[in-house]
Amino acid sequence: MSIDLGTLTIAKARKHLDAGDFTALELAESYLKSIEEKNPEIFAYLEVYDDVREQAKAADERIKKGEKGPMLGIPIALKDNMLVRGKLSTSSSKILEGHRGTYDATVIKKLREAGAVFLGRTNMDEFAMGSSTESSAYGLTKNPHDTSRVPGGSSGGSAAAVGGNIALAALGSDTGGSIRQPATFCGTVGLKPTYGTVSRYGLMAMASSLDQIGPFTKTVEDAEILFDAIRGNDPMDSTSVKDHPTPTLPSKEGRGKVIGVPRDFVGKEGIDKKVLENFEDSLARMKEKGYEIRDISLPRISHSLATYYILMPAEVSSNLARFDGIRFGLSLDGANTIDAYKKTRGIGFGAEVRRRIMLGTYVLSSGYYDAYYGKANKMRAIIRQDLEKIFTEVDLIATPTTPSPAFRFGEKTADPLSMYLADIFTVPANIAGVPAISLLSGFVEEDGKKLPLGFHLMASHFREDILFQAGKDFEASAK
Repeated sequence: MSIDLGTLTIAKARKHLDAGDFTALELAESYLKSIEEKNPEIFAYLEVYDDVREQAKAADERIKKGEKGPMLGIPIALKDNMLVRGKLSTSSSKILEGHRGTYDATVIKKLREAGAVFLGRTNMDEFAMGSSTESSAYGLTKNPHDTSRVPGGSSGGSAAAVGGNIALAALGSDTGGSIRQPATFCGTVGLKPTYGTVSRYGLMAMASSLDQIGPFTKTVEDAEILFDAIRGNDPMDSTSVKDHPTPTLPSKEGRGKVIGVPRDFVGKEGIDKKVLENFEDSLARMKEKGYEIRDISLPRISHSLATYYILMPAEVSSNLARFDGIRFGLSLDGANTIDAYKKTRGIGFGAEVRRRIMLGTYVLSSGYYDAYYGKANKMRAIIRQDLEKIFTEVDLIATPTTPSPAFRFGEKTADPLSMYLADIFTVPANIAGVPAISLLSGFVEEDGKKLPLGFHLMASHFREDILFQAGKDFEASAK
């Protein structure tokens, strides 16, 4: 049978593979052909692996032997900040040019054991610092819906690969919205799981208390399948959660049917009118599906962005200290050790990475630690408490995913603050460590192109199940 990549999902591919309608090799070949045709323009992939066919053949052998599994033979793309044994892993930075993973990240190990087929590594903002994938040291990834616009970031390559039908699914990492924001811009589903539910072992750290690996898929059902494949406690990750209580739902009969809307937060200046109109339409769709829409007040959630841009650079400053030109990656000679450090880091790191390192070093410095980092940590605790309290009254919190559709290249690069504001609705979930999902909620026409928009839902800790159910109901409301 012919394979329609435009409508194919993980769930559909699983049925076809098990029925023998096509093989894992034929499926992989279809994606390799699509990559060959589209990637030169979109540039979602930094590298397509040379062993894709061998991986697919191995999956076919397992299927022939009667082995079952939701990810067996499924082709996926990987963000370039996850270690894959023997493969290049650079975080799209010159300072790690030529670096190869010496072991598999835990999520890679899980997927390899499950029989997934790794297509290649995707472009990203350097060390995951950015909201547009414009800070990559290796070139710009373009939005598959309008190549004059950004795909979002930092996981822009993964989002563009799924949105452009050159990957069936992909993994990304989310520190302040780096899965959900590009998912919106590229018209996919993007999930940021509860902090600690997916191992970070083998993920190059940006901000360790905020980073979380999650999936890009075409449907909520697929996001659930991929999440289930990578979740689980990992003794190699000290922040990995082993046993956790599942919060009860405040709604009647525990059905997860109450959606809270922080109107004072959503209605702030600078939000595109078309985004707000689409958001109201999305709420109406959920109401038709039996959800109660309730206005809530979260006055301190507006401090999330400022809190994030103190905590995150501080952790960046610490985590990126290891890239010194001595142990791995780029290494430049200098008159002495300090001079070698300066040359290597000055040339190896891009402008945005250097900006965040300097900002983080400043807020951690003597005399400023309490004034900035200390206060930000206190505000983080307050925001988390506010969300925990509101989740005793509602099951979900809804906002738009982004304040605007995908913007044009260069539109925000000269104004970092404007770029940072693209994360206003996504950052609170990372600050509090709660799960959140972005759903395709429609399109808006700009300059003759239809650009995707996103509907954003947050739930209490470890309640991804509510996000999946609500997401499926939302998708069903569009049919």
